[in-house]
This record gives sequence, structure tokens and C-alpha cells, in this order.
Amino acid sequence: MTTYLKENFARGGRPHGRPSGGSSAEGAQHAAGPRGAGSGATGRPAARPAPTGRPGPPGPGALAAKVRTMAPSMTRSMQRVAETVAADPAGCAQLTVTGLAERTGTSEATVVRTSRLLGFPGYRDLRLALAGLAAQQESGAAPSVTADIAVDDPIADVVAKLAHDERQTLADTAAGLDTVQLEAAVNALVAARRVDVYGVGASALVGKDLAQKLLRIGHVAHAEADPHLAVTTAVQLGAGDVAIAITHSGRTVDVIEPLRAAFDQGATTIAVTGRSDGEIAQYADHVLTTSTARESELRPAAMSSRTSQLLVVDCLFIGVAQRTYETAAPALSASYEALAHRHSPRPR
Repeated sequence: MTTYLKENFARGGRPHGRPSGGSSAEGAQHAAGPRGAGSGATGRPAARPAPTGRPGPPGPGALAAKVRTMAPSMTRSMQRVAETVAADPAGCAQLTVTGLAERTGTSEATVVRTSRLLGFPGYRDLRLALAGLAAQQESGAAPSVTADIAVDDPIADVVAKLAHDERQTLADTAAGLDTVQLEAAVNALVAARRVDVYGVGASALVGKDLAQKLLRIGHVAHAEADPHLAVTTAVQLGAGDVAIAITHSGRTVDVIEPLRAAFDQGATTIAVTGRSDGEIAQYADHVLTTSTARESELRPAAMSSRTSQLLVVDCLFIGVAQRTYETAAPALSASYEALAHRHSPRPR
């Protein structure tokens, strides 16, 4: 990544300059819960920036990803509707709301609620998206392998299946990523005095990757995997600082606690999570959603979630590098030169 950025910056084509303002607020505000509560003497300031706006309904390419992401938080009847439209968009696009309710063994109200949860004003809009998705699928070749890996699969099949699943995970994450929220998060990082990143397990590795990237272009960034130290550092943050929490489930207590502490102190908070409805979102000014891939016995969620998390943090890093080009390029060059001798054979 470092060499890639160095070469691309060296080729010229200067991106837009660094913005002069701070971060924008999260487009989808949480109406209830800790967001609206004070926290005592060190409570969060009441005034918040204006919302950045809500994203429109997902397009055909994002619909399947949206279903995969939202299905775990749906009721069982809504899951049946969502899984049915994702599995057979062409067939469902031909059905009325009554027809889809009958096919899924649910009610018309459930079909409408599912449509709205997926980001559509109503079922008619969902049908239009289904027709578009069906046309997309018809124009491309269907994958020849699935992500299911059996115990006795040859290693060549394992490679092919994993490669397919990784591509699908990245495509789902890209399709479902709210670029309004991403832009606001990048702006917050650009203006930040300090950045703290929290994560445990596989998410801690992703957090460390982001912190190291930011450090190499001259930003003060720290990744804390120890939950006690994370809370300790979080209470030292304030307005002008940024805290980022990375958690696939959105329910990891060791990540929620430091983000909540940073939120209460007035820092701008960002959540990178596979569950936008998880508890972590209550303490996040900006939520960046990753793909929720299907698990199998031999491939736990940590593998696929890490892939989607790495894409999101790379987007954050590149966004910051673009906007701070004049300082990022020399800093990156200096760090590259300082380590160059360690990548060359020592003379004997």
C-alpha cells in the first residue's frame, strides 16, 4: 500500500485541497437512547452539526448486499421475504404485494415493512429494483463455485471458493457503503488532532493497520486492543479528536465502552460495523457498514468481516491522503526512506 501510494502521488494529479471545516454529523440520527442523554459534568455538548442527509433506496447492485446485511436483524417472517427476493429477483419482480405475501407465507404488511427496512419507500420501488437486479444477473455469468467449503475439498477448490467469497464480500461492502457517511468520516479524520482506534480480536488487527497508515502520513493515531487502556485513553479525548470503533457484531462490550467514553467527552465517533442497528451505533456520529457474509462451519465470520473492514479503513486512509496531499506525500516519502535500508540486503 505504501509503495502504491508513493508511486501514485509521485505521478501528480493533485486531488482536491484540504477542507477548512470540521466533520459533518451522521446522516441517520438515532432518535432515542444514549445519544440524547447527558453525561454529567463531562457530558457531550448539546449542539450538533446539521445532518448530512439520508441515502436513497439501494440500487439493483446494492440490493443483494443489503439483504445479506439486514437479514440477521429481521423477524423470521421478514427474513423469508428478504431471502426470497434476493434468491429470485426475476420471479419476485412479477409478483404483486399479495402474490409475494402468499409465496412467502407472510402478510402484505410484512412485505411492505420488509421493503421499507431495505430502504425503499414501498413495495412498488422494491419491484423496480428487483427487475433491475434480474437484468444485471442475466447479463453476467453466474459463479461456478459457492463459498461453502467441505472437509474433503481439494486445496484448488478451497482457493477458488475463498477467492470467490472474498470478491463477493468486497463487492457487497462497496455496494452498501454509505458514501455520505464515508465523506463525513474522512473530513473528521482530516481535521482531527488525534485519532484513537478500538477493536479486539481480528478487528484489532484492522485497527492497527489503519493507525499505522495514518501515522505514516503524519497524523497522530493510536490503536488500542487492551480494553482497559482503550477506556483510559478514550476519557482523555475531547472536541477535535476522533475515536473509531471496529466491531463486526456491533455488540462487543470491549469496543462499545471506549467509544461511549469518547462520545461522552465530545470527540467525533465513527463505527465500522456489520450491524448498523447494533448497540455501537448509539454512540457513533458516523456509521460505516461492512458486509455481513454467510458463515460456514470451517470459515467463521472473522475472516470475511476482516476483508470488508480492511476495505473500509483503506477508503478512509485514501480519503485522508487525498485531502492532505501536500503534507501526506512528504511524510510518506520520509517514512519510506527511513525504512528503505531494512528492505535491502546488508553488505557483507
